[in-house]
Amino acid sequence: MKYGFYTKLALTNIRKNRRIYVPYILTCILTIMMDYLVRSLSVNPGLEDMYGGSSIALTLGLGTRVIALFAFIFLFYTNSFLIKRRKKEFGMFNILGMEKKHLGRMLLTETILVTVMSIGLGLGFGILLDKAMFLLMCKVVGTKISLGFFVSGSVIWSTVRLFCAIYLVIYLKSVYTIRISSPIELLRGSSEGEREPKTKALYAFLGAALLGTGYGLAITIRDPIASIGVFFVAVILVVIGTYLLFTAGSIVILKLLKKNRKFYYQPRNFISVSGMLYRMKQNAVGLANICILSTMVLVMLSSTTSLMFGMEDMLNVRYSNDFAVRSREPDVEQNDKIFQKIEEYCQNACIPVEHKVRYKSLSFIAEEKGGWFETDSQAIDVKGDVSERCSLFLVPLSDYNASSEEARTLEGNEALLFSNYEAYKEPVLGIFDKKYQIAEYLDDFLGNSASDMNIITSYYVVVTDEEFGKLEEISGKELGELGTVQTYYGFDTSASKKEQEALAERILNIIVEVGEEYEGNFSGYMEARVSERQEFMGIYGGLFFLGLFLGTLFIMATVLIIYYKQIAEGYEDRERFEIMQKVGMTQNEVKGTIRSQVLTVFFLPIIVAGIHIMAAFPLIRLLLAVIGMVNAKLYLLCTLTAFLAFTVLYVIIYSLTARTYYKIVRR
Repeated sequence: MKYGFYTKLALTNIRKNRRIYVPYILTCILTIMMDYLVRSLSVNPGLEDMYGGSSIALTLGLGTRVIALFAFIFLFYTNSFLIKRRKKEFGMFNILGMEKKHLGRMLLTETILVTVMSIGLGLGFGILLDKAMFLLMCKVVGTKISLGFFVSGSVIWSTVRLFCAIYLVIYLKSVYTIRISSPIELLRGSSEGEREPKTKALYAFLGAALLGTGYGLAITIRDPIASIGVFFVAVILVVIGTYLLFTAGSIVILKLLKKNRKFYYQPRNFISVSGMLYRMKQNAVGLANICILSTMVLVMLSSTTSLMFGMEDMLNVRYSNDFAVRSREPDVEQNDKIFQKIEEYCQNACIPVEHKVRYKSLSFIAEEKGGWFETDSQAIDVKGDVSERCSLFLVPLSDYNASSEEARTLEGNEALLFSNYEAYKEPVLGIFDKKYQIAEYLDDFLGNSASDMNIITSYYVVVTDEEFGKLEEISGKELGELGTVQTYYGFDTSASKKEQEALAERILNIIVEVGEEYEGNFSGYMEARVSERQEFMGIYGGLFFLGLFLGTLFIMATVLIIYYKQIAEGYEDRERFEIMQKVGMTQNEVKGTIRSQVLTVFFLPIIVAGIHIMAAFPLIRLLLAVIGMVNAKLYLLCTLTAFLAFTVLYVIIYSLTARTYYKIVRR
């Protein structure tokens, strides 16, 4: 046969099967466009000119790997549906005289056409939208917009190479499926699985056990560090448990309903349970895929959105003051000189200084045991639960009064106490061999931003200057370098952004200059909220963009799986529809029965996804806390908003795809 014949035949096949081919090709185009956009944005030279650009590039670079893996799995899965729907067509060609090698050539031609069309259009739309997406990213991050149009040949080649490889694997799998199938198997391929499914109680029990274990890990975990490893274990358990429950657990439940004669032998229940029993066998994997994808969309959108909108809160928590110098320099004279030069610069540059804070603190890690804080490094298990440890910050009373503009007094055996997380409930506090009565529990503490970002509880203990000196001496003997003495100097300002950027640069220069005067490097660092805001925007803006890209891909995958599921069930229910009318049921009764089946099965994945999200909430909240997102209320609000928005979208998807289903059934 001439190759032109295969081309005409392939075009005819695509046109005749446009109901299933057009959504597949559109999905391929959008997936390729997304892949190109993320790759192009990750290497855009404009990132070099913005604060946090390296963080954005790293985040998007990791995202390209996720998209590549997802594209392979998703396109491979959807193409398997196409092949299954076309098995009868291939069987007819085979019986009419086409050999399997001819079918392979026909499939090769179709694959080449789809590849050229999807890659060409996907790259074309990607190149057209690339600049718009970069400008949008600059707007979100809040940086200057660079001029010029960026097109990378290496990015185009990477995208072409990736999807050519995916289409090649898809083609080889399709050819293999046809080659190992007989003509009779091909003719019956699209209607396989008409026997009543077998009960697999063991699989159902295993699925419930895995799901319960995953939920238990997510709900009971308290250690933020351990939550990172637990997250991946819980995800694997929940994914496997979901597939087992949809494939085996649903059948077990329906079989139990079938055994209940009073319930089952009712006209409406009889048809609904029977129809759902066969429907679950054929579509359980698809329903599980929809459930997992829905969960991924909800987790990704809620977490990245909460990070983006909670960024200002995270900045305020992390940086108590607009500018701060944290000095570990023991030379008091050197510290005084640095702080004095900063104040002189602000005065000369007419930069207002507000809420000035300065105090010395002694800090170390400890474990609280019945009112005593254990500081012995041998007694603190490094491999133990992080949640059992805490950070102690000892502050002299004179520094506290000067910073807070108060005039508190304490006896030698008294202390003031502030706790950032866990409330301290004991009336006394023991450190080393000394005991202190808690004179007052403080509601806040100035300059405690660094400890607020810690995942363990921090206690600020204010003692008299004399007691502070004694504790500092004991710490030097017993803890050595494990006890850290630092001076915090911070202040706020109402200066403009440009003036603050200049001030941050000047403070860095002052630190270097004074360090050189004292013939050594300054032991400490400077924090400027104006500089860190751009870095935060780079990190969380990149995550937000990546979340939008991946969320769009997952939603697209969900839509396509739902669409194919509706088509498959439409062709199957069309025959049942006719049979039920022949045995005496009215058209309205049949429609009502089918509608109840479709609604029940269709909304089952989103309900289970909602349960997954509720169970995962405590674990994801801990993961967000590790990177500084401690506003649990904001995350809860973002989760609820994402779930409601996705549910609305899910209903819209159902309404649109249901039309296609009913058109098929009514024919």
